[in-house]
Amino acid sequence: MDPQTASPQLLVDSGGSLPLSQELPPEEGRSLRQVFEADESALLRYAFGLVGQRETAEDLVQEAFVRLHAHWDEVANPRAWLFRTIRNLALNHLRDHQRECPLDSTQEWASNTPDPEQALGRLEALGTLQLLIAELPSADRHLIRLKYHQKLKYDQISERTGLSVGNVGYKLHHLLKNLADSLRHLGIESAEG
Repeated sequence: MDPQTASPQLLVDSGGSLPLSQELPPEEGRSLRQVFEADESALLRYAFGLVGQRETAEDLVQEAFVRLHAHWDEVANPRAWLFRTIRNLALNHLRDHQRECPLDSTQEWASNTPDPEQALGRLEALGTLQLLIAELPSADRHLIRLKYHQKLKYDQISERTGLSVGNVGYKLHHLLKNLADSLRHLGIESAEG
């Protein structure tokens, strides 16, 4: 597929294998609609990583685009402006709703760090990882669930799945390696984001 003739959304949906600079038309001359079509998915993933709730992430992205529309003539780099706005909106949301949301394991994991920037980075990394796992085939998700949620040993997983113990180890090793590669490709090098 020729990146010059393909739509930005099609390139993003097809796996995003091209460098970002080739996926998107230059900032200058892009319409608000083109920015929305090109960046909405990435912004939703980012917002979800920050707040951990799909509905809230959608609200944050919608609010960011409403604000961008109001400041369209003043913004030189809409993509960067949107990411920064969503980050600020997410911080405000987390601060304003911390008493309303019961602590779950995601928030506890992030709150072990006194630095809010680090905690936010951890939430973003965890949210991104959750999205990547959700996109895996169900058999792969099942293996990860058995190993890391149910904390089963390879022989126990083998009994439940019918795979050999060696195959369980092989599959899990490659699943984790591919997830780590995907996180690095998205710019997440550690649990701190």
